[in-house]
Amino acid sequence: MTELLEQRELPHAARVVNLTDLAGHLLTDASTALGLTEVSLGDLQLLIAVATLAERLHGPLPAVPSAHHLLTSYGGRSPRLDAPAVDPADRSVTRDQLFRFLQLDGAGRSAAEAALSRLTERALVLPSAGGRVTVPILVHRQAGEGGGYGRPAEQLLTEAFNAPEIHRIAQGLGLAKARTRDEAQRQIVDVLRDAKRVRAMVAEAPPAALDLLDKLVPGPPLLRTHCFVSRYGGFYPAAGGKFTFREGGSGDPGTDWLAARGMVLPVDEDLAELPREVADALRDHDRAPSYQSAPPRVEGTVEIPGGAVESQAQAALAEAASRVELMLRQMAVQPLAVRKAGGIAVRDTRRLAKAVGLPEEQVRLWLDLANNADLITPCAEEPGAPARARGRTRRPEPQPPARMLPTERYDEWLAAAPAQRLLPLVATWAVVPEVFSHWPDDNDTPVALIAPEDGEAVDLRHAVLEALATLPAGHGVATGKSARARATALAGLVATAAWFRPTALARGSWEEERVEATLAEAELLGVVAHGALTPLGHAVLGFLRAGAHRYFPAVPGAGPALRDHPALADAVRQLSAALDVLLPSPQTTARFQADLTAVVAGSGAPELTDLLAACADRESEGHAVVWRITPATVRRALDSGWDAAELLARLADVSEGGRPLPQPLEYLIKDTARTHGRMRVVRSACCIRSDDEALVSELAAARALAKLGLRRIAPTVLISTAEPEATLAALRSAGYAPVLEAETGTTVIEKARREHGPNRMPSLSGARPRHGKGPSTAQSLAGALLAGR
Repeated sequence: MTELLEQRELPHAARVVNLTDLAGHLLTDASTALGLTEVSLGDLQLLIAVATLAERLHGPLPAVPSAHHLLTSYGGRSPRLDAPAVDPADRSVTRDQLFRFLQLDGAGRSAAEAALSRLTERALVLPSAGGRVTVPILVHRQAGEGGGYGRPAEQLLTEAFNAPEIHRIAQGLGLAKARTRDEAQRQIVDVLRDAKRVRAMVAEAPPAALDLLDKLVPGPPLLRTHCFVSRYGGFYPAAGGKFTFREGGSGDPGTDWLAARGMVLPVDEDLAELPREVADALRDHDRAPSYQSAPPRVEGTVEIPGGAVESQAQAALAEAASRVELMLRQMAVQPLAVRKAGGIAVRDTRRLAKAVGLPEEQVRLWLDLANNADLITPCAEEPGAPARARGRTRRPEPQPPARMLPTERYDEWLAAAPAQRLLPLVATWAVVPEVFSHWPDDNDTPVALIAPEDGEAVDLRHAVLEALATLPAGHGVATGKSARARATALAGLVATAAWFRPTALARGSWEEERVEATLAEAELLGVVAHGALTPLGHAVLGFLRAGAHRYFPAVPGAGPALRDHPALADAVRQLSAALDVLLPSPQTTARFQADLTAVVAGSGAPELTDLLAACADRESEGHAVVWRITPATVRRALDSGWDAAELLARLADVSEGGRPLPQPLEYLIKDTARTHGRMRVVRSACCIRSDDEALVSELAAARALAKLGLRRIAPTVLISTAEPEATLAALRSAGYAPVLEAETGTTVIEKARREHGPNRMPSLSGARPRHGKGPSTAQSLAGALLAGR
């Protein structure tokens, strides 16, 4: 019950207080449509077969006019689009009838029985007595579209034509002249419903018409043609949405022959549709409808050496953990500006990419994932109060743009182990409705921080992972071979993925581009390696199967509590365990070398990284991280409050194997500390003092400090025209090592200002992006309904 309610997101206005209300909600078209988005092609074909058989046994459903026809017929007013009430039970079929219709026995029948049970749990097959199969009315209405059929002739004729065109078609069919339009239309419909007469006419059709029918009968039933024009002229159909025949014909004899007999009818400008009755008359009904109970095998796979998948996944995850940490640390120190038009400025993205040594497209991906994982957030400056002059309000000063800042969750994230730092990013990638790396418009400049709004992205991602899960052990998709082999492999992967989510994959070149982008993202995250699912990939698939995507913008595993969601909590534990296995424990020691470098073999623990970042610069990345210690970096540590003895002791504590620090490193720290603080910047506007009179004379004469307007007022004191912060910056830029002194004479410890933005991620119960929050959580509502409350 809980799973069903989670899947069928209850709209905010829904009133569900008992099982009768629940049944009413589940039978609505909107609820049924949601359920159909998560079924496989085999299950969808089974549902269509039930509806198709029901039409043969019980006749067609009452026609529902199209929205376009109703709107134009009502003069632009919004009419009610409610379908005529039909009881699904009146259109049920028996299981034996269904299995005979599909020509199933043995294993095929067993697979269909299992599918019916699965669909019953999803309320897409409704409870029925006597072994009958009943499906919601929406399935009956969509069966024609799902089976490649067009709409009924009566509906198409009514919506498309006025009386002159109806009489013209009746004449083309050789019918006696009717007194009224309605009588002529009934005669046309009777002819098209007579399968023998339709087949007899087609037997005499010209070859061009037969060629068109060969393409239209299997579906889709739409044809681009110039045979019809809007009755009132113009590019779009005018009031009433009616059409007439183009004078002189379309230029295609085959289309004109079909149009004259009502076998193709206009539905839009330059677009015609084959009526359902014509397609039904020309199809081979002795052949069973398609029912593919299992996914097709992925073509274009290759063998993978043993252990290669895990090895590549470990390397990708280690690289990701290191680079993302470095990127977010860099961004915390120097926040990125958010453009007024949205997104991060390209120059800021390039600067960050250069600083962390990553391609721009990867930086954009990590920024988008971090933003949706609620680790960073755009924050605007507080607007200042408008100044007043002579009783009038001045024009407000331009406000600074918004900036990307770490959220309150960032500090906790930074203190976690590498595997736990990647957990929210991997979970976010799984559920975010966007393929960030796919930028289809070549003329549009890619930017980070885009709004995730691709409603089919999660289904596509889920389908791709499901397709990869069908590969035999030791095999992967050949994504790294030649362009031709890669194209073949992608096409095979798309074909298999489409079986799992037929409503999400439309099959086309652009679809393969999205799949390729999805695979590239998955490889960066260690979800896919060598074209196969990694252990982490299997955990991500389980995470999606548990329904994690239904809660976005909340991301299970990235913040909100999971106490009331045991299935999701278990899926997050599996995800976390997979990351722990693939990512080794963080390093707590470093190897200090005589060339003043420190090497960390692997990912460093947060405490070690913080220590090295305070007194060294990160020089290179990879499986081992190299830090470079220089006089400038030691001065930076001393500026932030360390003293030489404390710094040396702390570095010795983290030295690999307890080895003593190299002498050059000890000398560097002690020598830098000896000169550190020889001059002091006094809080005023502003003084510089030093006990070294020669140094004061040197500062007073330095050209690099001329902008400070220094003046010597005593043998050991200079005054500056600049503020203390600017004076400190200028002295350090010129190569000196000043410290800031308070009015009391004590040294002021300078700490970088760390700004934070608020957490934005909603609770799981409040995350319902499609329809808004329901009347209660699915779990509590399910319990209340089953208890009869």
